[in-house]
Amino acid sequence: MPPRNATVLVPTTVTVELDPIAGIDFVDYDPAEPIPAEHRDAIGLVAWRNSAAQLAEAAAVMPNLRLVQLLSAGTDVADDAGFAPSVTIASGRGLHDGPVAEHTLALVLAAARGLHETMRDQDARRWVNGRNWLTAETGRHAFTTLRGAQVVIWGYGSIASTLAPLLAALGATVIGVARTARTDGDVQIVTPDRLPGILPTTDVLIDLLPATTETDGIIGADVFAQLPPRAWLVNVGRGSTVDEDALLTALRSGHIGGAALDVFRTEPLPTDSPLWAEPNVIVTPHAAGGRPLGASDLIRHNVTAMLAGDPVTNAVER
Repeated sequence: MPPRNATVLVPTTVTVELDPIAGIDFVDYDPAEPIPAEHRDAIGLVAWRNSAAQLAEAAAVMPNLRLVQLLSAGTDVADDAGFAPSVTIASGRGLHDGPVAEHTLALVLAAARGLHETMRDQDARRWVNGRNWLTAETGRHAFTTLRGAQVVIWGYGSIASTLAPLLAALGATVIGVARTARTDGDVQIVTPDRLPGILPTTDVLIDLLPATTETDGIIGADVFAQLPPRAWLVNVGRGSTVDEDALLTALRSGHIGGAALDVFRTEPLPTDSPLWAEPNVIVTPHAAGGRPLGASDLIRHNVTAMLAGDPVTNAVER
């Protein structure tokens, strides 16, 4: 009898077309259910929209596991699942650059054009000429266009590299913030210690930060106090990076102009969250990604590399 192929589990939450690999069986599994007993000897686990509890269970019952291939850019759920040090965790970095950039641009333009206000007007069948061109209460100009705007992207990586040219094409000056200062085309990327000199002239602060101990609540009262009253926060990174209480205070006091949020500390966003009712908050349901482009190629490449003992793409330092 020929030896049995090794198994790599692929979630039913994503559609991929995987060319055969000698010695490997790709087997579908439902990430909303426990790992099937007959497949707990799998050497690979592809994860997409798995819960923290499901990944923790996988870590506990899959002794032969060698590779966890995430299709998400963020790795925090897998990092905390308890996988053995011998298990390589690889992210889906790069799979969401286009979709997240598109969604982020949509949120920025919705904020600039006041689409959250006009949608309410539409619901009320109310025609309001010239909405959002001037804030009547203070006489100050609001954020209404990317022409001449300063956009700061905090957490500058591959998604930001895709997004920045789109913003620049509409007239914005883009500044990146990352651990290492460098340039990316026409974008100057600075370290976080430069933020106090940048935030006071910022029109849009885009949060693309990952969830780590260092970034927990990093966008809080101190950051909001440095932003001008016209500025908008757009968060498509991780919900844990924003102090939501401080955000509500800044919104209600007029310290910032608004917030467009795709991610939240608790998801789904609870129905009793005050963010739902804030007039200058746009809420989308963690929908910026949702389409891992190129997942099939990444899965196949990394499974092949694992079998050969070669480095895998997007391996997470542990």
